[in-house]
Amino acid sequence: MAGGDRTYMERALRLAARGRGRTSPNPMVGAVLARRGTIIGEGYHAVAGADHAEVIALKAAGESTPGAVCYVTLEPCVHYGKTPPCAEALIQAGITRVVVAACDPNPVVAGKGVHRLRQAGITVDVGLLQAEAVRLNEAYFKYMQTGKPFVLLKAALSLDGKLATRTGNSRWITGELARRRVHEMRNTVDAVIVGIGTVLKDDPMLTTRLEGTEDRDPLRVVVDTRGRLPATARLLRGGRQQPLIAAGSRITQARLRQLQGRGAEVIVLPSGAGGISLPHLISELGRRAITSVMIEGGGRLATAALQAGIVDKLVLMFAPILIGGRKAPTLLQGEGIEKLTEALSIKQLTVERIGDDVLLEGYLIEPVAPWAP
Repeated sequence: MAGGDRTYMERALRLAARGRGRTSPNPMVGAVLARRGTIIGEGYHAVAGADHAEVIALKAAGESTPGAVCYVTLEPCVHYGKTPPCAEALIQAGITRVVVAACDPNPVVAGKGVHRLRQAGITVDVGLLQAEAVRLNEAYFKYMQTGKPFVLLKAALSLDGKLATRTGNSRWITGELARRRVHEMRNTVDAVIVGIGTVLKDDPMLTTRLEGTEDRDPLRVVVDTRGRLPATARLLRGGRQQPLIAAGSRITQARLRQLQGRGAEVIVLPSGAGGISLPHLISELGRRAITSVMIEGGGRLATAALQAGIVDKLVLMFAPILIGGRKAPTLLQGEGIEKLTEALSIKQLTVERIGDDVLLEGYLIEPVAPWAP
């Protein structure tokens, strides 16, 4: 039965991933119901506020649920939110065994769902493919454990680590397939952060543009210490929501009102490396229920973010070109470290080919695994 358990849980994880970018601040969850070696129902949480995965699977199974086993990627909830508790639905349906990949870090659940199921006489096994389940919902786990969003730092680089030429030319370092991957990433995160330097140089819209896909624009955040965002900036005209300007405490009231008059929301933050305190910005985004952030700015913002210790994961796209030049900008700026023992260590590094480019992903802060009751 162990082999069958794994197969069904792998199916549940694939189902859960279909909700990527649509469930925040809720997690992605998939569920599979099996009876006598046959799948009788399955489902996934498609969008925040909609039915949970277990309920969809139960509805699909109909009256054949008594005696079935439920495979679910995250612990069933026990509280009333926008939907009734899933644990009670499983109990009422006559499910005899529940296999849970990972416990829910949400304090209102956190083991209570497993306890309620066992209290009702249901056999509950926890931990099958737990690492995969945590990785799938790494932003949700970070947010629930800290109240802060999961932070990705993305950059496109030449093989010698340059962001652009010495004249600032950076379009396009990577190929079309790699640029599409960036839009796919935007389509799944809650917010994108850039510095004002990037806006002044490239005038980006920072929207998601994917053919054949329902676009979902993230909150666009500009680190603009002195409020230099021009009235002609494209991000003031495009997008499905107004941009957020993170300004410094020295911004004048006149500039603040001008930005607000152009359709931007402005927050004033304490000073820090890079102009404003990035930890304060991340905390503010967490208070807004932003669970995932992608930093797309240039070297100055990237350096400030790494120095501030706010980056969880690096996503680096390397193109098979060499740029060279002492004045060509690099990802990490400033004086740099003195000793190799001070270097940032990248964990769980993975490598992927995207067309002619190479994608490297790795963690600076490893996700904390849940406990098993």
